Amino acid sequence: MSQRLYETETNMLAIVTKYQEELNLVTAHELRVVDEYAQVYAEKEARGRVIDSLHQEATMWMEELPRLLAKAKAMADTYSTPEEIHGLLSYCQHMIDLMAHIIRNR
Repeated sequence: MSQRLYETETNMLAIVTKYQEELNLVTAHELRVVDEYAQVYAEKEARGRVIDSLHQEATMWMEELPRLLAKAKAMADTYSTPEEIHGLLSYCQHMIDLMAHIIRNR
């Protein structure tokens, strides 16, 4: 009887040890998943901040560029300016309009 009790206890301890090892593996995996999720979330937040910053920068330039272009056009109209400069200013206007469209439809 004592021998059977000892064997049963030994078997029970082996089973408990086995499940404890499995539990440790599952817990370690869960911690890795939580860390990976935190890293992915932090990267997503960082990308969002960068995108917002770029959008703010683009918006600022979209306010500044038309003012600078208007000033350049006024100077080109005031002075004798080669036709290439007028073409360049028209191209700049086209690019500003395109950028404004892209920013608005972000």
